[in-house]
Amino acid sequence: MRTPPRWLLPAAAAALAAAFSLSNGFWRQNNALYDAVIEHWDYRPDPSLVLVAIDDRSLQALGQWPWPRATHARLLDRLTQAGATKVALDLVFSEPDLDAPENDTQLAAALHRNGKTILPITTSNDDGEMPQELLPVPEIASAAAQLAHTDIEIDADGVSRGIYLRAGLGNAHWPALGAALAGLSPPLPGLAEAQDAAAMPYRWFRDDFVAVRYAGPPASMPQISYVDVLDGKVASESLRERRVIVGITAAGLGQRFLTPMSHENWMNGAEYQANVTAMLLGGHALTPLSRLQQTVASALLALLATLGMGYPAHRKLWAWLALPAALAVVTVASLALLLGANLWFAPAACLFAVTLVWACWLSLRVARWRRQAHLDGLTRLANRHSFELAFNRELAAAQRTGKPLTLIVIDIDHFKQCNDTLGHHAGDQALVLVAETVMRHARRPHDVAARFGGDEFAMILPDTSAADSRRVAAALLADIRQLSLPGPEGPVRITATLGVHSAIARPHTRNRDFFEQADAALYRAKAAGRDGYACSDDPQDFAAGAGAS
Repeated sequence: MRTPPRWLLPAAAAALAAAFSLSNGFWRQNNALYDAVIEHWDYRPDPSLVLVAIDDRSLQALGQWPWPRATHARLLDRLTQAGATKVALDLVFSEPDLDAPENDTQLAAALHRNGKTILPITTSNDDGEMPQELLPVPEIASAAAQLAHTDIEIDADGVSRGIYLRAGLGNAHWPALGAALAGLSPPLPGLAEAQDAAAMPYRWFRDDFVAVRYAGPPASMPQISYVDVLDGKVASESLRERRVIVGITAAGLGQRFLTPMSHENWMNGAEYQANVTAMLLGGHALTPLSRLQQTVASALLALLATLGMGYPAHRKLWAWLALPAALAVVTVASLALLLGANLWFAPAACLFAVTLVWACWLSLRVARWRRQAHLDGLTRLANRHSFELAFNRELAAAQRTGKPLTLIVIDIDHFKQCNDTLGHHAGDQALVLVAETVMRHARRPHDVAARFGGDEFAMILPDTSAADSRRVAAALLADIRQLSLPGPEGPVRITATLGVHSAIARPHTRNRDFFEQADAALYRAKAAGRDGYACSDDPQDFAAGAGAS
């Protein structure tokens, strides 16, 4: 079994990585890797950001939720007087206050006085109904400085890892609340989505996706209680030139989101928007690679990671180090893009492709090593250990079936003289030539040709009678006589002497019985003049001719 060409490993890894990346079948693993990095990659949020929390203490002080909109107007006036730079009022005002319309008027007036307030729009997408944009009532919406969407992306595993910085019905025209509070103007960072030129007016479109890098786990953002601001217990200096998010943090109210930082504690919507704002203010937005970029990067990284896999083929240690080295290349590249360029390359498809290719390559290498362990390094015939294993196996089979078994031992004539006269290189060449000839005569599946040691060879011929063994020996000798080596005075012929033993194996027959009989026949043939063969069943028999019997 041959190992594949060196170029095939990188090519296979690249093709697999591209295919796996296109299938998006490793999203769970990619999310787990992303979460592991993000969880330990927090940062200090922008000091201008503060969260005014509608917390449990505020509910106890101000009564049951929802509160009159006049209360929010009073809070907004407090923030205006304190000199807040910008306010995101993360509360829904999509329906008018029918019981006290003057509350809507008071809130609209406070919005006018502030002039820097952002209000959210939400979406309604009930089953069987077209999506709708839920804007604040016109009186309040017209008084706001800006409207922004609060659509938060939630992955298939229920975790929120990213947000679209623009979204809207018909086209993505509303900025995200966090982007509006950060004061970002187009072009926004993030992965652009393909937009249909003839967009359907009743479809919710989203664009400029970014993966959120969180400032920390839930409750990491600086918070001030709503009731403390309302009652004037917070110094104006604490709110001056600050970006303020007003939102619900009390237990049991508002949305909660599971994030990579959450663990058992979920993050409320106001703090989520605060994290988006902090990320954008600090330039920490993470942009995933596009589908095409992800596929190309996976293929190129897999190619690069496996380029050196097959090169130190003679070092077995490298076979085990190749995978960690290749995986390290992919992982380091992914981390370098994330930490150095704020680009998220999802590495799982590439890592799996590299691992799969390595496993296939290693299995071929192991099979090759096992095969080499049973082969003679020079002649590529079976070595002595492999020969003895094969002989024991065939002897046991012959004892079961009662069929004859033949052992032929072969010795090159005057091999030491050849080495001394022509040199060791010529001696090695003679061994290779004889080995190739012996191999050609071991034609059947269970025939075994081996280098027994030094200038000695051996053949196992199962189900071969004495008469057939003589024919094989004669034909082998005839072919060996055709071999020669170049010498200083012309070609030097190569000859060999053979000892042949054929017998029906009995239950008590031992393997050394065969070897002793074949060796005895070999020594008789040498004593008779070499360049021939002798058979163990006839002590007087010696065949020196190609067709002798």
